[in-house]
Amino acid sequence: MLPLPRVLVFDIFGTVVDWHGSIVQELQQRYPQVDGHAFALAWRAGYQPAMETVRSGGRGWVALDALHRDILDGLLPRFGLAHLGEPERVELNRVWHRLHPWPDSVAGLTRLKVRFTICTLSNGNLGLLTDMAKRAGLPWDCVLGAEVFRVYKPDPRVYLGAAGVFDAAPVELMMVAAHHDDLAAARACGLQTAYIERPLEFGVAQVKDVSPVGANGLHARDLLHLAELLGC
Repeated sequence: MLPLPRVLVFDIFGTVVDWHGSIVQELQQRYPQVDGHAFALAWRAGYQPAMETVRSGGRGWVALDALHRDILDGLLPRFGLAHLGEPERVELNRVWHRLHPWPDSVAGLTRLKVRFTICTLSNGNLGLLTDMAKRAGLPWDCVLGAEVFRVYKPDPRVYLGAAGVFDAAPVELMMVAAHHDDLAAARACGLQTAYIERPLEFGVAQVKDVSPVGANGLHARDLLHLAELLGC
């Protein structure tokens, strides 16, 4: 049996906040003629390829806000929004700072915070994560992201760097995420792992398989359930 972790580090997009539903809602409010579901999926589809240009050395380090903006500029003509000016593009790109938490997130984190140090470990940049936390009421003890280490997950330097920040052995951290690839990378670095079911991450039209994977230490329906499993 592994010891209880000291620190819980959290993936954010899809795990703690509903990126798809938030973007759909914002598009419906601003540009109702656009298919918000398709737009959200297309924007997110550019996420991994954009980060790979940095991981591979094809471009120097840039924060996620800049990558999101590059993807956005490429999407706008496809969705009939090529006419948007710079102020409108800047404001739309900041939707990632305004993502809504899942209904259980604030209460679940608040319970977990009583017993554990809770910290972001996201590919989001610090300004984005801080703005999001302020707006959504996410009660982090610490905000960490790829920007601190200047590499994107799943680079081991992110997971091991987080352990270093807390002067902890990797096994003293638990990575909490709704994505098995993130958890596998964390586990390869010695972290404990907990999977969170988010079947609606991609919307009701594209329900996600949330079947358990045996390698994960814990499997929870949501963050409140994780708090129960961890005795909070």
